[in-house]
Amino acid sequence: MIDELNQFEKEALGKLAGLNDSASLQAWKSEAFGKQSLLSTALTALGTLPKDERPLVGKRTNEIKQALTKAFDEKEAALRAAELEHSLRAEALDVTLPGRPARRGRLHIATQTLRQICAIWADMGFQVYRSREVESDEYNFELLNIPKHHPARDMQDTFYTTLPDVILRTHTSPGQIHAMREFCPHPIRVVLPGMVYRYEQITTRSEIQFDQIEGLAVGKGIRMTDLKGTLTDFARRMFGASVRTRFRADHFPFTEPSAEMDVECFVCGGKGCSVCKRSGWLEILGCGMVHPAVLKNGGYDPKTYSGFAFGMGPERIAMLKYKIEDIRYFWGNDLRFLEQF
Repeated sequence: MIDELNQFEKEALGKLAGLNDSASLQAWKSEAFGKQSLLSTALTALGTLPKDERPLVGKRTNEIKQALTKAFDEKEAALRAAELEHSLRAEALDVTLPGRPARRGRLHIATQTLRQICAIWADMGFQVYRSREVESDEYNFELLNIPKHHPARDMQDTFYTTLPDVILRTHTSPGQIHAMREFCPHPIRVVLPGMVYRYEQITTRSEIQFDQIEGLAVGKGIRMTDLKGTLTDFARRMFGASVRTRFRADHFPFTEPSAEMDVECFVCGGKGCSVCKRSGWLEILGCGMVHPAVLKNGGYDPKTYSGFAFGMGPERIAMLKYKIEDIRYFWGNDLRFLEQF
C-alpha cells in the first residue's frame, strides 16, 4: 500500500505541473481528492490492514494529502496571476479616454420659481412660514371670514376626509391664522409657501394639487399704499426693473378692500395680443387689506392693527416669466419640457 501511495503522489504531482488553465486544475482536484481517489480508498481500507501497517499507511496518506494540497494552492495562485496578465494584455484599457459623465438631476421649474419668490421676499424682510396641509374646516374657511353656506365656498371644491371637519387645505391662507396666533401681539411679515388641493378636474387646470404662496404683513399704521409699493417692488425684482404694474378692484372674503395685480404683457409690450387677451396686461396675484374679522380671529385688535395679504401661484409666475403656454406642462413629467430649466 505504501508503494502505491508513493506512485500516486508522483503521478499526481507530474500531472499537476503540466496544467495550464483553471478548468483542468479543478478536474485534477476532483481526481486527486475525490471519493474514488487512492487517498480516500486508502483511509477507508485502514481497518482491513494488519495492525502493524495501519499507522504507517495512515501517516503516509496524510503526508501525501498535505503535499498535494500545498502544490494545488501554489498552482492555482500561479494560474490566476497568468490569466490576469493575459486578460490585461488582451483587453487593454485606455485610461486617457474621458469617462462617461453622470447625469445630474435638477429642481423642478415650479420648485425653482417657488424658491426664487421666497428668496425675494426674504430679502425684503419676510419670514418663510410653513403650515400643515391637512387642516380643519374652521381654519381653512370660518376663521378666514368664510362661514358655512358662504357663496365663496362654491369657488373651491374641497377634499374632505373621513374625520368630521378635517380637510385638505384648499389654499395656504389657514397659515395666516396660525402665524398671527403664534406671533400676536407682535408685528409680523411672513410668506407661506406650500401645496394646496382642490377637486378641479373639470377646469382647464386639470390637476387636483398645485403650489401656492401667500404673504401677510400685520402691524400698526399699515395702509393700502404700503401694499401697492411692496408688491410693485416684488414685481420689479421678479420680472425686471422696467416692468409696469397696475391694480384692479376685486373681492376676496378675507380682505377688504381687495385687488388683483397685473404686469404689462411680456409678449406684446402692452399693445395687446392673444396671450393677454388683447388687454396688454397679465394677472400675477390677488391681494388686499386684511379683513377686520380675520385680524380679530388671529388675535389682533383691528382698531389698533392693520395689515395686507397677497397670494400667487409659482406656476403662473413661471409661465409669465418663461412664456410657457400650458400650465399642464408642470405636471406632465415630460423631460423635453423639464430639461429646459
